[in-house]
Amino acid sequence: MHIFLYGPPGSGKSTIGRIIARRLEMPFVDLDEMIETAAGRKIREIFASDGEAAFRSMESAALARAVADAPAVIGLGGGALLKPENRAMAEAAGEILCFEADAATLEARVARAPGVRPLLQTGAADTNLSENKPLPGKPVAQLLAERATHYASFRRRVKVSDRPPEQTANAAQTALGAYRVTGMGTAYHVRADENLLDKLGMFFKEVGGGGRTVVVGDTNTLPLYGERAAASLRAQGIDVSLAAVPAGETHKTIATVSVLWSEFLKADIERGDIVIALGGGVVGDLTGFAAATWLRGVRWISMPTTLLAMVDSGIGGKTGADLPEGKNLIGAFHPPALVLADTATLASLPLRELRCGLAEAVKHAVIGDPGLIGLLPHFEFCRKAAAHDVCACLDGAEWLASFVARAMAVKIDIIREDPFEQGRRAALNLGHTFGHGIEQASGFSVQHGEAVAIGTVLEARLAENLGLADQGLAERLAGIFAALGLPVSVPPGIDAASVMTAMRHDKKKEGGKVRFALPAAIGDVRTGIVADDAVIGKLLG
Repeated sequence: MHIFLYGPPGSGKSTIGRIIARRLEMPFVDLDEMIETAAGRKIREIFASDGEAAFRSMESAALARAVADAPAVIGLGGGALLKPENRAMAEAAGEILCFEADAATLEARVARAPGVRPLLQTGAADTNLSENKPLPGKPVAQLLAERATHYASFRRRVKVSDRPPEQTANAAQTALGAYRVTGMGTAYHVRADENLLDKLGMFFKEVGGGGRTVVVGDTNTLPLYGERAAASLRAQGIDVSLAAVPAGETHKTIATVSVLWSEFLKADIERGDIVIALGGGVVGDLTGFAAATWLRGVRWISMPTTLLAMVDSGIGGKTGADLPEGKNLIGAFHPPALVLADTATLASLPLRELRCGLAEAVKHAVIGDPGLIGLLPHFEFCRKAAAHDVCACLDGAEWLASFVARAMAVKIDIIREDPFEQGRRAALNLGHTFGHGIEQASGFSVQHGEAVAIGTVLEARLAENLGLADQGLAERLAGIFAALGLPVSVPPGIDAASVMTAMRHDKKKEGGKVRFALPAAIGDVRTGIVADDAVIGKLLG
C-alpha cells in the first residue's frame, strides 16, 4: 500500500518522505515534481499562466497516475486532498500522514526558499512573481487558519519542528506504524495499526503468498479471529485451513510442532506457500519453527495478537520450542515474510496478559527509549483490580497503535544492527536470564511478562551490586512495574535452587557461564556480564 505524506507547504514532506522511503526500501514520489515534469513548467509558472483551478486538475491527474503505480511513499502538495475525490482516492490506496507545523516554523522555511510556493506570501516583493502575472500569495498564518479543520481531520498526524529530519522521520514512522527489518536474509515489512486483520488477504497477495495457507492459532485466538482472517484470505481466492494448538507455554513443545507439520501436510503446503501465525508469542514461536523445518523452510507471516508478541517476540525472527530443562533450547532464526500487528485485538486481552506485554515495553524503554515511560499513564487502569474491562479502556484508543509502534521500534533498530545476536541484540535479554529461570521453576504459573518484570528488577539489583548502576535504579524500576500491576519480587514457594538450575541451562550461556544483560541506567544496558553464583543466589533469597 502507498504511504501519502500531506500537510501545509513547507512542512518538510519531501525531505522526510525521502528518508522514510529509504528506510522502507520503497520508491519516493514527489507529486509536484510529477506535475512539473508532465507540464514542462514549474508550479509557479502553471499558477501564473493557467490559474489555480487548472493546476488542481493537473494535480488530480498526477495523483491518479501515482496511485496506479507500484507502492511508494508519495509527497503531496499542501492542498492536494482538498478535493473530496482526491482524498477518497488516497484513502483507498494507502495510509495518509498529515504533517502539522506552526506558522513561525513554516514562515522561517518559506523565507529560506522564496518563490517556490505560489500560495504563500514570502515577504519579498518579487519572489512570487512570474513573467506573466503576479502571485501575491497569502500569509502563512492565514493559509493555516483556512485549512486548520481540513488538516485536523486526518487520523494520523505528526508535529513538525526544526528538530533534525531523522528525528522527525522517526516520529513519522511511529505515527504510521511502518518499518522494514533488514539483516536477516530477505527483508520484511512490519505494520502496526487497527483492523489489519481485515486486510490480511491483500497483504498476503502483496508478498506473493501463493494459493493456499494454514492459519495457526491457539484455542483462545482461533475462535476469536480465525474466521475473520480466513474470510479476508478467501476474498482473495486463497484456500485456507485453520489449525488450533493448545494455549499456554506448557504446550510449546516438539510434540505440538509435530502436530503443525501434520496440518501442513494435510493442507498440501509446498515450498512456495506461506503459513500464518495468529496469536501470542507461543503461537508465533511454534509456527515459525514449524515453517523453518517444513520442507527445509517455507515462509510465514506473523500476526501477533498480544501486546507482548507485538512489541517483542512476534518481530524478531527467533522461532523455537521448549524442553523440560529450559525455554527455547530448540529453535532457529527464521524471520517472517511480514509482520501485521492489529492493535484492535488487544482489547480482547485479559488484564494479566496486557500487563505482561507492558513488562516488555518497559524493558524496551530501559534499553533504548526512555520516553516510552512517559506514555505509561495511558495504562493507569492496569494498577487497579481485574474488574476493569480492558476492552472498555482500549477499544478505539487513538494512541494505542503509536504506542505499540514506538515500543516495536527499539527492537527493530537493534535487529537491523545485530540480526543474529553477535553484539547489541543481547541487550534484548534484559530481565530474561533471571526471568526464564523463575518462569521455569514456577512450572509457568508465573507468566513470561511477569517473570521479565521480576527479572529486570533483580538484574538492576545485580548491576548495583557489581557497581555498574547507581543505587536506587532497582527501586525506580520496581515502582514503574508495580504501578502497572506487575510483580517485582520472586513469589513465595519458588525454590531458589530450581531457579539457579534453570538459569544454568539458559541458551545465553557462553564458555559455560551465564551472560547477563544488565541496566546501568534507563537507556543504557550492558551485555555479556558474568556474576558469581553466590551473588546470584543471594538476590534470589
